[in-house]
Parts: sequence; C-alpha cells; structure tokens
Amino acid sequence: MKVQEIRVGNVTFGGGRPLVLIAGPCVIEEQGLTLRIAEYLKELTAKLGIGLVFKASYDKANRTSISSFRGPGMAQGLEILARIRREFEVPVLSDIHDISQISAAAEVLDILQIPAFLSRQTDLLVAAAATGKVVNVKKGQFLAPWDMANAVKKIEEAGNTQVLLTERGASFGYNNLVVDMRSLVVMRETGCPVVFDATHSVQLPGGAGTSSGGQRQYVGALSRAAVAVGVDALFWEVHENPDQALCDGPNSLPLGDLPAMLEQILAIDTLVKQGG
Repeated sequence: MKVQEIRVGNVTFGGGRPLVLIAGPCVIEEQGLTLRIAEYLKELTAKLGIGLVFKASYDKANRTSISSFRGPGMAQGLEILARIRREFEVPVLSDIHDISQISAAAEVLDILQIPAFLSRQTDLLVAAAATGKVVNVKKGQFLAPWDMANAVKKIEEAGNTQVLLTERGASFGYNNLVVDMRSLVVMRETGCPVVFDATHSVQLPGGAGTSSGGQRQYVGALSRAAVAVGVDALFWEVHENPDQALCDGPNSLPLGDLPAMLEQILAIDTLVKQGG
C-alpha cells in the first residue's frame, strides 16, 4: 500500500522518501546539555543528507518510581525546545500526557507525541488531532499492530490526516519487550508513515527495580532489520554519557556511536527504497 507523505518543516516522512531520524535525549536534563546534543545531531544529519526531528520530553509522567527524575516541566521545557527549533531550524517533538497540555505544547511543537500507555485515550487523540499538528502515536506495548487502525481512525475523524505510527516493542512476559517485524508492515497498511523506536524496543520496563533497564547493544541490529523492512523513520534516544543519563540511560545510544551506525543503515535504506 502506498504510504502518504507528511511534511514537517524541512522534513518529509513517507512516500518512499529517504529515512528520517527522530533523535534526542529521553528527557530534558538541563539546557546546555540539550543544546549540545541538538547541535551534534544537526551537524551529523546535515553531513549525511537526511532529515532530523529533535525529540526530548519536558515531563516524563510515566516513570517507574515516584522519585524518578521527570524533567524541567512544561513551561521551561517548551522554552528550551522552542530555542532548539529556532536556532537549529529543525522540527521538534515531545510527549503530551493530558488535554490540558495540548494548547501550550502545540504553540511550540511540530509533532505531538502520544505515549504508548495512552494510545487508546480517545479524548487525548481527538484533542491532539484538533490542533492540526502532526500526531505521532506510539503503539501500546499491550496492543496488536492492527489495533492501531483504530487510533488512526479517531484522529482522522477529528479532521486530521497527518498521523505517524511508532512501533516500540510488545510486552513479552515480565520486564521484557520483543519486536515482531511484521508489525511494521501491518501498520504501514494504514497508509501512515511508520517509525521504529529502536531504543525503547530494547528497554526492560521496570527491570532495574525502581527504574527500567535496557540492552543498548541490540539497537543497531534491530534498527538495521527495521530499515530493511522499509520503515520511514528511526527513533533513537541519545546522550553524551548514557550511563549518567537521568532517564533511560541503559537503552540510550552514546553520540559517538551514531555516525558509523547511520552510514550502514542509510546504505540499507537506499537499497530497499530504490529497489521498491
């Protein structure tokens, strides 16, 4: 099935276009670090000739522990994302968790992201759709890929056809996720561009007791497999020093690993899309 093109600023998803990278830290830890990561990603993707969407959460509302770091909050977080959008001329993405956040978030964000645990929340999906912004819905770990057609329908019936769907793994027993690569094909049958969130797919939810664990050593292999299937974008959480990150460090990639990984992945993307 032909996948529609969705344009977000200077980036185009779908329609057989080259792979887009959605990347950034899990959460905004502080402004200086976030700006440095954005600058690195901008320079790298410009060199490689691919589109970049910068992602970072201003608030992580679904952390494992009550004491987990959640971010700077919406007001300060959106200010930092607005600065990145302006200074680096890249689209920005962040999570929205309830309807009260949508109006302010839509003034800054190019893409409103629906977290996986909220992917069935009708009112949130409809309110996000009403902004006219691109909506990225992460597939719940508890959903089958064909269930995402219902999320797409909710958004489209609210008058918005700009929908991205993101695979981030499915629950497999306790504290573990697996990826069924067939889900990428199934979700593309909706006509929506599909994103593969490789870093959250190697997460071990709650696996470290009061936080989630992760297996970042498998991010490259899963990313290559997803690109071979023909996804439209990759979603990576990255950090200067993942082992010191305040959120999702075990499944985040160090910045230094990105160039070699992306060169190999983009060669696969070119082969698949030119052949298809």
